[in-house]
Amino acid sequence: MDIPDWLVWIALVLALLQALALVPGVRRLRGSDSRVRAKARLDLLDTVASLLLMGGLLLNLAVSDSWMWLSLAGLALMAAVYAVKGVRLIRARRSPTL
Repeated sequence: MDIPDWLVWIALVLALLQALALVPGVRRLRGSDSRVRAKARLDLLDTVASLLLMGGLLLNLAVSDSWMWLSLAGLALMAAVYAVKGVRLIRARRSPTL
């Protein structure tokens, strides 16, 4: 199947924008509050997972070899990060605030 070149360029620009999203996350890791650092770690893992997913899809489109394993690794990491974020959200809603 012939993929148009403009679609590959759009995917490349989206991956670049996602890579730029790493900068604020790294800056938040330097903070003194442990809650902010923990949330920043999860956000960084989420960003890396989406980069793996998009990178695998982009390589699968651009190169004739199969890079689907990279996309699957990104999808698995993203599912794990969202599961942890969901558990933290549920735990925060159940805990009484003083």
